[in-house]
Amino acid sequence: YFLFFAVMRLTKPTLFTNIPVTCEERDLPGNLFNQLMKDDPSTVKGAETLMLGEMLTLPQNFGNIFLGETFSSYISVHNDSNQVVKDILVKADLQTSSQRLNLSASSAAVAELKPDCCIDDVIHHEVKEIGTHILVCAVSYTTQTGEKMYFRKFFKFQVLKPLDVKTKFYNAETDEVFLEAQIQNITTSPMFMEKVSLEPSMMYNVAELNTVDKAGESESTFGSRTYLQPMDTRQYLYCLKPKQEFAEKAGVIKGVTVIGKLDIVWKTNLGERGRLQTSQLQRMAPGYGDVRLSLETIPDTVNLEEPFDITCKITNCSERTMDLVLEMCNTNSIHWCGVSGRQLGKLHPSSSLHLALTLLSSVQGLQSVSGLRLTDTFLKRTYEYDDIAQVCVVSSEVKQS
Repeated sequence: YFLFFAVMRLTKPTLFTNIPVTCEERDLPGNLFNQLMKDDPSTVKGAETLMLGEMLTLPQNFGNIFLGETFSSYISVHNDSNQVVKDILVKADLQTSSQRLNLSASSAAVAELKPDCCIDDVIHHEVKEIGTHILVCAVSYTTQTGEKMYFRKFFKFQVLKPLDVKTKFYNAETDEVFLEAQIQNITTSPMFMEKVSLEPSMMYNVAELNTVDKAGESESTFGSRTYLQPMDTRQYLYCLKPKQEFAEKAGVIKGVTVIGKLDIVWKTNLGERGRLQTSQLQRMAPGYGDVRLSLETIPDTVNLEEPFDITCKITNCSERTMDLVLEMCNTNSIHWCGVSGRQLGKLHPSSSLHLALTLLSSVQGLQSVSGLRLTDTFLKRTYEYDDIAQVCVVSSEVKQS
């Protein structure tokens, strides 16, 4: 061959990793280990127990490539011969398990390449698949005698998973949905979590519950330094509420519903950026049967033997019209005020009605609201609702003090 072909991965140097060794002052070494760390030139002054040091080390090997990062490579074709070659075409393709991508900056051929000259190219690709990747570099050219030459080189590397993401859904008594996302750093270096947000589906509005109010300013619950150490896990919480146009239908949705997707952006030691988006998160909507009863308003604390008001919402989750009758049954501690057995009228499919009810408690402590019965006169079917909610009952003297 007349040409020499070289491929090198472009990576930034890494910060020196220092393994801190400490002990308490009452231990045999006393303050010796702490003093050695302070005198060590590789540690960060004032933060000697951090694993990251102040020194940089050059890459010694190809290194790890993680999903969501940008793979950069330098390609050089050098003419080692003493002849001029013509029509040099350099092509770089990336072969994954599902597709083949052309990464070459230009598809035009170079007219000629003189001896000891080279053709350079830098390619970039945001990695979007895990598993085996093969960089296929091909060079074709024509010699002075008119002979057409062609050769290829293959560079195989593995793309690893940087984060382990687990999600849990919690369905509130109202139509709100709480999403807990557990994100674990499964790489070998710390990450700076720049952004973890939830992009909701068209049905929901989202509120992030990962900040606290301090002196009128929002502060992250994870502190000002949002570093995620290797193998550490962080939990993020979000509350999703149905939009106004979907609020009435939210209580009767059945089956699988799309919640949204997580967008995660992080940076590694020297600012290398990575980004991942999960697939659409789905949850199984809870089953409420034919009739759903939920509490819209209820006080947290009430006085003993004093009436208090609650508001109930009744939703017809079936596909037929119901004619409902409300019955209120007293328990040992909860007593309903009002007429039991009253007609609520017809309730059409996917429709709701609100009821204002009054009750009192004759027993102190945390009491369960129970004893509501709904009867559909069309089918002669009764639906029982117990343990709807809890209320704290205190004596009036305790509450006033």
